[in-house]
Amino acid sequence: MTAAARAWGAMATLVLIVAITASWWALALWPLSEAAPDWLLRTRAVCFGATATRLPDAGGWILLIGQPFGMAVLLAAIWGAELKRGMRLVMANVAGQLAAGAVAAALLAGVATVGVRVRTASLDTFDPGPGAGAQALNRLNDVAPALALIDQSGREVTLASFRGRPVLVAFAYAHCATVCPLIVSDVVGAQRQLGDKSAAVLLVTLDPWRDTPSRLPAIASQWGLAGDAHVLSGPPDAVERTLNAWRIPRTRNQKTGDISHPSMVYVVSAEGRIAYAVTGGADAISAAVRALP
Repeated sequence: MTAAARAWGAMATLVLIVAITASWWALALWPLSEAAPDWLLRTRAVCFGATATRLPDAGGWILLIGQPFGMAVLLAAIWGAELKRGMRLVMANVAGQLAAGAVAAALLAGVATVGVRVRTASLDTFDPGPGAGAQALNRLNDVAPALALIDQSGREVTLASFRGRPVLVAFAYAHCATVCPLIVSDVVGAQRQLGDKSAAVLLVTLDPWRDTPSRLPAIASQWGLAGDAHVLSGPPDAVERTLNAWRIPRTRNQKTGDISHPSMVYVVSAEGRIAYAVTGGADAISAAVRALP
């Protein structure tokens, strides 16, 4: 293959990455009417963890931003010289310059449209009262499974001990550098937003082999937990039984130790029932607590 052919091949791959990214972002963010087909709504929920505002959750945003960035970095690492040569070939004639300008303008317009979409969607968040906001939430009424594990103070914490007040139950692990910090930030942020209706926070580790009880004080400090916010662990078999009881899907990569899991926060009512399962940010979580009877 000649140098020119390799350069055009690199440019074609770059165009393909841009096209895939644009399609992916359109699937995740294109405004939908109330008559949108169920399969499309389910696809958004599965792929991007779509929230009640129909925007992606934290994991969805990481996928939308990280995947194209990773593909572009990989392409540059493999075909960096060819990309530079391809850009020179494109810019060597007027038609190429016009095409490059059109692509750049389309990308800028797309970024601006995404900004407007996010801004306008954030204006349509949950009503904190028991009316329209409660209707927008995905209401559940399941008995919360038992939960009894060790927190960062070395004490056994049980879900039953919080009967009479709302509790936020989420699942994360300390070595996670992607979704988990966002989950913790959202839950702690919601707790702060709630003020007088503050809920207790229980963060159950997904990795009891590394997040041992002796490491919980450091993890609590790392996550900025204070007051009635607890990170929980214990013997691996006890933690695994808890995760199974709460039906938390998870898959461990045996090579890296990373754990794939959903970014789900359960809102448990004062009566000890799971009232809501929230995949949104702090605003959505605090709205779910305010929507409790």
